[in-house]
Amino acid sequence: MCTVTFIPVRDKLYITSNRDEKHWRSNALPPTIYPGQSGNLLFPKDGDAGGTWIAAHENGHAIVFLNGGFIRHTPQPPYRKSRGLILLDLLDASDPVERFREISLERIEPFTAVVWAGQLFECRWDGEKKHMTQLPATAPHIWSSATLYDEEVVRKRKSWFNKWLQQSRPAGAPTPDDILHFHQFTGDGDTHNDLRMNRNGQVFTVSVTLLALTDDTIRMQYLDLKNNNAFTQQLIVEKPMAGR
Repeated sequence: MCTVTFIPVRDKLYITSNRDEKHWRSNALPPTIYPGQSGNLLFPKDGDAGGTWIAAHENGHAIVFLNGGFIRHTPQPPYRKSRGLILLDLLDASDPVERFREISLERIEPFTAVVWAGQLFECRWDGEKKHMTQLPATAPHIWSSATLYDEEVVRKRKSWFNKWLQQSRPAGAPTPDDILHFHQFTGDGDTHNDLRMNRNGQVFTVSVTLLALTDDTIRMQYLDLKNNNAFTQQLIVEKPMAGR
């Protein structure tokens, strides 16, 4: 839930997430299709709370979470519900953005949600107030978790992203392999802040998940860096729900 990119490429959208977690967290389960109340959902499942940090719906919607709202916050547990379960609540609605507007987030830890629902939205909960911004879906974007990366590091990561995009475009649009390589090997040798980070083995990048969305299919590639495994799962896009 800590580094996310959104990259539109012709008839595809790529949404990719690096999950940085504490060493004592349980292993996640690889991507599987689960039945939701409104249709099938595809996601890797958190091994502790049973939620997720990235998921797609058979209607073509997708959501990815990052820890924190705008600034680093001091955790104040116990929280009422895991943020990973909130993600599934949002995605299982016909309109995830409207659901975000309506849902009670009292005693939920701050988060940032990147929401694709035919349009691109950034939905932030700062612990007291909700913030919603529509972003251009024709442009690439990168986010870094407010809980792990200060403003200087966030700017540095954006510069890496922009430079990589400029380098990849002359040779054609980036492929899934290009994007996964960027998410694993980009940085300046500072393991605390490189995209694949490791802070003395206490907090480190445990996985990279890439969603490739088209009008017909959703393909999820999941690299389990902690256990050196890779998984791929595909979900057929059904008729989009009424709404956005």
